[in-house]
This record gives sequence, C-alpha cells and structure tokens, in this order.
Amino acid sequence: MSDIQKIYLDDLDNPVLNAVEQAYYDSGQPVEISVESVLSSAKTATGLSDFGSMDFVERLQLWVDDINADKGLHTIGRQDAFEHLKVYAINRLNLENAVKVHPEILDVQIDKPMMIAGLPRSGTTHLVNMLATDPRLRSVQLWEATMPFPFPGEEPGPVEQNPRYRMIKDMWGSFNEVLAHMNAIHPMDPDHVHENIEFQSADFSSYTIEWFARMPNAPRYYFEHDQTPHYAYEKKMMQALTWMRGPNRWLTKAPPYMENLVPLTTVFPDATVIITHRDPIAVIQSTLTLLAYWDRIRRTDHDLNWLANHWIWRIEMMLKAAVRDRDKLPEGQVVDVIFHEYMADQQGLVKRIYQTAGLELTPEAENRIKDYLAVNTRGRHGAVQYDLPKFGVNVGELRERFQFYYDRFPVQKEPARGEKL
Repeated sequence: MSDIQKIYLDDLDNPVLNAVEQAYYDSGQPVEISVESVLSSAKTATGLSDFGSMDFVERLQLWVDDINADKGLHTIGRQDAFEHLKVYAINRLNLENAVKVHPEILDVQIDKPMMIAGLPRSGTTHLVNMLATDPRLRSVQLWEATMPFPFPGEEPGPVEQNPRYRMIKDMWGSFNEVLAHMNAIHPMDPDHVHENIEFQSADFSSYTIEWFARMPNAPRYYFEHDQTPHYAYEKKMMQALTWMRGPNRWLTKAPPYMENLVPLTTVFPDATVIITHRDPIAVIQSTLTLLAYWDRIRRTDHDLNWLANHWIWRIEMMLKAAVRDRDKLPEGQVVDVIFHEYMADQQGLVKRIYQTAGLELTPEAENRIKDYLAVNTRGRHGAVQYDLPKFGVNVGELRERFQFYYDRFPVQKEPARGEKL
C-alpha cells in the first residue's frame, strides 16, 4: 500500500481550474430543457415517435423542473443533463419499437438472475465485473448500457469495432482527460460492466438524475410511489437485450436495489440477491468527494454542505429500507457481503455466491476470476484522500445517525480522516 500514490483534492469548495478543465468548462452551449425539447430531440435522432405508455411524462416533468430550478448549474452542466435526458428518451423509443416489431421479446425468460444491491462506493462495481468474467452470465458493459440498441445499418462484429463502443470510449476518454483523478475515484471504462439503473432511466425513474443536478423534489416523488412498475420496465429492457444476444441468466447491479428489495424480488422472484454492506461513513466521504470533484467542471456554486446534507439523507433512506426489508427476502436466495470480509477473501465470497445461486463454479470461471483479480487491484490509479469535515460534517454525529445500521449488520468501521476509533 505504501507505493500507492495519495491524491489530495484541496479545492473542492473553491475550484482552481487548470487549462484543460477551464477549456471544457467554457465549451458549453445554452440549451432549452423542457419535456418537449427532450422528446422532440429523441424523435429527430431516431425517426421514431411511439414512446409507449406516456405515464413517464409526469416524472420527466419533475426532473426538468428540478434541473431548471438549479441556478448553480453551469451551461456545460445543463448541456450534460439535457444529453442524459435525451439518451433516456432515445432508449425508450428504441425499446418500444423493438417490442412492437418483435413482440416475441416479451416471451423471453430471464432465468434466475444474480442481482447485486449495495450503496455506491461499497465494492459493487468490482464485484459485478469480477463475476461478469463468467461467459455464462449476461450483463451490460458501459457502452451497451448507455446505447443498448444498434444504430441503423450497424454490422455485427468485434466489440472494439462497434460504433457505439467507440463513441462511448471516446466520450469517457475525453472526460478522463479533463478530470484526471476520476479514475482513482471511480473508473468509467466502456468495457466495464455498468449499472442497470440506465434501464429504469428509460422509464424516467430511479435515482440516476440526482447525480447530475441538485434535485430537491424528484426524489421525494420517487419515495412516494411504488417502484415495481419501473422494475418491470427494467425487465423488459433485459428481455430485449437477451433477445438480441444471450445468455438469459443475468448478472446486474444497482445501488437503488437497496431501497427496493421488495419491488426487485416481486419482478424477479427467482433472483439471487447479493447485498454489499460497508461502513456508511466510508461510502459517504467517497460519494461526496466524487460529486464535488465532478462539480468543478459543471457548476458555478460549490455548496459542499448542501451536497453532504442531500447525500447523507439519500444513503440513510437506502439503508433504512434495506434494514426494513432484508428479512422479507427468501433466506436461501440472499448473500450478505460484509466489506472487510469481502476484501480479505474475494475468492471465498465467489464460491459462496455461486453456491447460493445454484451455479457450478467451473474451472474456466474460477480461472477467469483469478485473472481479473490479478489485474484489478485496489489503488492502481492512486488513492484519493477524503476529508468529511470539509463538507461541514460532524463525523461523531454521523456515526450516531447510522447506529441503526451498525446494529443490524456487522460492518467494520473505517476511520474518517483525522478520526480515532
């Protein structure tokens, strides 16, 4: 660990942009963000017009209103938010068209999926990518999650030659050139397995949009409504992708699964649910630092205390729901993953997951996982140093706030910077 580069981000509250960051910051173009502008741009991009059920418009309107009310969002931040909304609408159009042309898609069986629930920054990305090396499991890499449907005239061939892959690789490559330390916090490689929340985003639900703007109202609407229909929409997207390319045994992950364990297992009753558990203090400080670092190139204000208050509340909501609903799940279909145990014996965890899922851990799968672990070590891009007090957070009070979680799951407390445990 002593050879790992330590990275200190000391200007999160008042960013001093370098030349590359400044050029990106200044490159934004004004954009109108409205329901009509989002939907019409998606129609133009695809040549399609049937969005299926229009009940999503109410949710999209809430997202649009919150984005427009965020006066601290810079032009480039607004442009980025709009592009995400446009992509979600495009994916919805393409999905509805695929089902209309090929109704047999809805007959595709999703067989005993393995679904990882866990807070952001709790090891879920590493875990899902490790397991996804098994070719018997279907998952989506970042490029496919972002653009699930082939472009017109797209020819089959190696992934590296796929135009959607190349587009996402170029986009995130440019992004990582602008934010040089993002890979040390959360790599976004086009061929890494990504979260299934992109599928629910096509139904304009889940918490995705909260990562792009300050959203005070949309999350409360989300909590007031049953999410089961949106998990059914996720399943429809999975059916379409399975129809295009199998196998039909899926491996997925998404943080909002934590607060929707009942809707998740209502739609996927034969799922093996893998729940990662990590000290919420470690999760919070990492999440806040990621967002604050990203905000340097998309915001005009940098209210770290607002950021802390919102995301502490969001993570608290996830954990309270997980504590409430964990025991409602069939015991034989759940694997609880305690972070420090997971880090100490990753191959042992893999065996436990396979056993619970009723899937043979073949020599090929085991060797692929070992090869992945040999290459993907913690801290290979450097280690960002986190500092919760910079966000106006009292760590002691925060630990008291999350005592309900410590009481339920045996997570090992990880000291915040300057904290003695």
